[in-house]
Amino acid sequence: MAEASGVNLGSGCEEKGPEELAQESARPGTTISRVKLFDTMVDTFIQKLVAAGSYQRFTDCYKCFYQLQPEMTRRIYDKFVTQLQTSIQEEISEIKAEGNLEAVLNALDAIVEGSKDCEEPAWRPSGIPEKDLCSAVVPYFLQQRDALQRRVQKQEAENRQLADAVLAGRRQVEELQLQGQARHQAWQALHREQKELVAVLREPE
Repeated sequence: MAEASGVNLGSGCEEKGPEELAQESARPGTTISRVKLFDTMVDTFIQKLVAAGSYQRFTDCYKCFYQLQPEMTRRIYDKFVTQLQTSIQEEISEIKAEGNLEAVLNALDAIVEGSKDCEEPAWRPSGIPEKDLCSAVVPYFLQQRDALQRRVQKQEAENRQLADAVLAGRRQVEELQLQGQARHQAWQALHREQKELVAVLREPE
């Protein structure tokens, strides 16, 4: 009775444990998603945890209180079991969300499904560690090298654009300096002509 009242997981997988689901997934044409298998394992763990902490064991630990308040003891036990289940499920949900487990497990399922149609033999170690390491690591490093080369080319193109912009700015500055010098020289010439004109106007008749 204690276990029946305490276990109410509501996942729809109580009927079958992880062993039964694993056996089903091993049958031809039957595939159990890893997310469902993971949820079933969590539910089975909670069920076994509640079964291990049965009401009988709970009352054995608090005999005096149970003898005085049996109904209160029962309510406390039921609330404790419910909060324990809720706490574990919340922790598991947070872990699944932080680790993006559902997407990862679904991706693994997709990889397995995709590999079923692959006619080429799966990779197996050759027995030579150096060769196996090279076969696994070299493609990754080549991919990283190509990615770095693309980034370098992009950065070089940006640097060339910046250099062209700097040169264009320098030419504009030089043109402005030349224009400023020309205007200054023109102003000086005009100023000299004004002085000469004033000197001519002030000469006595």
